[in-house]
Amino acid sequence: MRLSKLFGKTQREMPAEGDTISHQLLIRAGMIHQLATGIYSYLPLALRVLKKIENIIRNEMDKADGQELSMPVLQPLELWQKTGRDTSFGKGLFSLSDRRGRTLILGPTHEEVIADLVSKNAQSYRNLPLLIYQIQTKFRDEPRPRGGLIRVREFVMKDLYSFDIDEEGLNQSYEKMLSSYRNIYSRCGLTPMLVTADSGAIGGKDSHEFMVTVESGEDEIIYCDNCKYAANAEKAESIKAKVANDKPLPLEEVATPGKTSIFEVANFLKIPQSQILKAVFYIADRKLIFIVIRGDIEVNKAKLKNILHCSELRLATKDEVITAGVVAGSASPVGSSGLKVIADNSVTTGVNFIAGANKADTHFKNVNYPRDFKVELTADIALARGGDNCPNCSGKLLSIHGIEVGHIFKLGTFLSDKMGAFYTDVNGISRPAVMGCYGIGLGRLMAAVIEHSHDDKGIIWPQAIAPYQIYLCPLHLENSEVKTDAEKLYAKLKAQGIEVLFDDRGESPGVKFNDADLLGVPIRVTISPRTLEKRSVEVKWRGEEISQLVPLRETVQKLKKFIRQ
Repeated sequence: MRLSKLFGKTQREMPAEGDTISHQLLIRAGMIHQLATGIYSYLPLALRVLKKIENIIRNEMDKADGQELSMPVLQPLELWQKTGRDTSFGKGLFSLSDRRGRTLILGPTHEEVIADLVSKNAQSYRNLPLLIYQIQTKFRDEPRPRGGLIRVREFVMKDLYSFDIDEEGLNQSYEKMLSSYRNIYSRCGLTPMLVTADSGAIGGKDSHEFMVTVESGEDEIIYCDNCKYAANAEKAESIKAKVANDKPLPLEEVATPGKTSIFEVANFLKIPQSQILKAVFYIADRKLIFIVIRGDIEVNKAKLKNILHCSELRLATKDEVITAGVVAGSASPVGSSGLKVIADNSVTTGVNFIAGANKADTHFKNVNYPRDFKVELTADIALARGGDNCPNCSGKLLSIHGIEVGHIFKLGTFLSDKMGAFYTDVNGISRPAVMGCYGIGLGRLMAAVIEHSHDDKGIIWPQAIAPYQIYLCPLHLENSEVKTDAEKLYAKLKAQGIEVLFDDRGESPGVKFNDADLLGVPIRVTISPRTLEKRSVEVKWRGEEISQLVPLRETVQKLKKFIRQ
């Protein structure tokens, strides 16, 4: 491909809208263009990368006995109502009406569709196990699209679905996909961390995410170097340290004039925040919920949502709290009535806590659970943090940020039950197929590669997914010898099936070298009057500083060898 003809222009300036390295570099390299928030066009260079990732994924899925098909983007709302996931996905669903007034969904995922399909085409144990996948466009109305391709509203995803006769079969399919995913990431130049994850709106009992650890990552990973425990912050657990071993003392009031926040109360009473019981209010499916948690710990919204089994969960506004008769800044579970109270199990880790007294400028001291207040449920609803104690060993937890590049789920039978995906076993008994699902977002994977592999000059593509293998960079094209030899080399490389991006522009050496580095093509081949004095070309790998001279007559064979290596 001649660079002068390539659709898409490089930019020198940092784009104002780029909020991650990959976003900035993809825009500067002329690879993507934003049409609307979270909606992007892939220009030719980016599409070449995307297709190579797609081919790697397809190759690994086929090796694992996956069968490729294609399912409709448009899905009847009734399918989602049948499983109840229209409620769990909520506002994340894009919907539209056809001319008959029937509501259709733009598919964010295809569990309902595939379960319906399997229910009509695989009705015997002899048809299972099944591994069925597609590479398809998905739509999700993300509330906060960000990071360029990292969180978008329209994206291409590989989604594979497994159907087995029992849990043992599901475990085997799951392990097979774990192995396939590791192969995919390795071929794309990545070694992600496998972490336990929350299943979210997809559902199921167990799930894992593959995380590329980078500073720009939107996800927090909590892990232990000692026992290798690792989980997404939404799922992570920790052992909460005991804060006191004193004997319970009598409950009494203490004046706290004008002190309403945990920070203010702790400073005023000269106690640690861990000695205070914090009141937090949420709206769960339009109902006010009173949460009690230790003052030094934050509520984990994902854990709370799972425990409440609600579809929508958000923090209550100040007006909503006041309307419920709560004294803001001094709310207390002691004497509380008419509200559903949920407590984090941190309330059991100490005695003689400080808590609100349900009246202004006043708190209780020596509050003890369950002596002084009752709750509907006590559970782990806390956000685990680096520095907490590991739930599996004596080690301390650490924290790092990452980008999710894949999510796999053990769905079990809840979807197949509702969608009628049953099979007849060897004894003639009808049973629901045991399902799993396994997803990779291709655009996000491409962005994660850039976040992991770049420098201050631009992208550094791994050879397997680079848009081109060679960046042919002739300098001073007004020199007839340079022009002639560059054209001959370009023709020879193309004849050998080597992918070449030929910078045939009449730009200065500085501009050409800067663009070569920005675009990140693995091997740069430079022809100039200086190299031709030795009848050679200069060959340089993108990620290395040192270059080497290669005789012009040996260039094609040498480059083929480099590419193979």
